[in-house]
Amino acid sequence: MKKSTNIATFASIMPKEEMLEIKKSFMSLTIGIPKESSYQENRISLSPDAVALLVSNGHKVIIEKGAGVNASFSDEDYSNSGADISFSKEKIYKSHIILKIEPPTKDEIKLMFKGQILISALQLSTRDKKFMQNLLDSGVTALAFEYIKDKNDILSLIRSISEIAGNTAILIAAENLSNVNNGKGLMLGGINGVSPTEVVILGAGTVGEYATRTALGLGASVKVFDSSITKLRRLHENINERVSTSVIQPKVLLKALMRADVVIGALRAYQGRTPCVVSKQMVKKMKPSSVIVDVSIDQGGCFETSLVTNHKKPTFRKYDVIHYCVPNIAS
Repeated sequence: MKKSTNIATFASIMPKEEMLEIKKSFMSLTIGIPKESSYQENRISLSPDAVALLVSNGHKVIIEKGAGVNASFSDEDYSNSGADISFSKEKIYKSHIILKIEPPTKDEIKLMFKGQILISALQLSTRDKKFMQNLLDSGVTALAFEYIKDKNDILSLIRSISEIAGNTAILIAAENLSNVNNGKGLMLGGINGVSPTEVVILGAGTVGEYATRTALGLGASVKVFDSSITKLRRLHENINERVSTSVIQPKVLLKALMRADVVIGALRAYQGRTPCVVSKQMVKKMKPSSVIVDVSIDQGGCFETSLVTNHKKPTFRKYDVIHYCVPNIAS
């Protein structure tokens, strides 16, 4: 027993190797950002600050020349952040990961290879079978922006875009109410001694919530419609302010539309087309030069009179009501 103790003691004072932390294995990724080819798509997936963060963590970012110009980011901004600027789209598509805003085109899918990761919107409800088959045949792993959830099970990217769309919808409506665009020459509110503008919002989701916040902040009188009492109750709780709400009933809705100066269409469909809740007969009874902003036009729209417009010619008149029906408002 004594002998074993001595051996243990002897071993404890023997020189030993220094215990150092083992460096964890790290794989540097190459991230490619092509220039968006979709009509009037001005956004880009990463800002120069985001690129700088990735580069500082050992990754490589390749951006197609001019990809950020429409988002007010120059090639120099990205270059100063550590990105490589490429003239070749083919070189971009050799990256491990492709970051895009809009779904890839047929020609872009041809440039992809098996094992590559695509992160972009896929807009599955509007894609045809051929698009999906081409994507499957390419062998890429495609992650759709619109289905990415955070740890709280929230579609965080879609929520952010919806917040932007809700805020912007009210500002667009305010611009079209002014006489600059042959509107009624009204302000949304906040003027002492002047009745506030009447705003009707269809939908109590994220778009509807942020449209309500902005309209109230500008002094307008707001009424929100939705088919879900749960959503209406949640909107009350989130805004922490009393707002007139109602479930969607044709007679009640028509009465509100006849008084409205601005109507925001913010209904969303979980699958397929957005329900059309405002008929052309209802639109006919709205005030002359009142404004409709149909945020849900990318899913078909919730007004029977809605037609897709674009950023170059965003509005049209139908039954003397101004319609704004641009699908990608956030762009």
